[in-house]
Amino acid sequence: QVSLVESGGGSVQPGGSLKLSCKVSENIFNFNSLRWYRQAPGKERDFVASINVGGKIEDADSVKGRFTISSNNALNTVFLQMHSVKPEDTAIYYCRANIMSRKYWGKGTQVTVTS
Repeated sequence: QVSLVESGGGSVQPGGSLKLSCKVSENIFNFNSLRWYRQAPGKERDFVASINVGGKIEDADSVKGRFTISSNNALNTVFLQMHSVKPEDTAIYYCRANIMSRKYWGKGTQVTVTS
């Protein structure tokens, strides 16, 4: 069974930075893509950023220029570097790994942006 464990969440002031990590239990080359999503209270879970096996990166308009997804294959870990955070970035951030039609989710890490 594939497992994903997110870490790095916490409280940060507006304009600050935070780096999230997602440790995958298997070689990340096994997956078509690795993704970050987020879910704010009372809202749907939204796509944030993705990186595929070929290294292609996509991200949501709301985080362009502020968030960067990357991976470390040796560590089987995907990261989300967050800069210039805003109160509206407050959410639970989830990691997802896709392989063919199967999707595996982590349990999430809370990010709270508050002064």
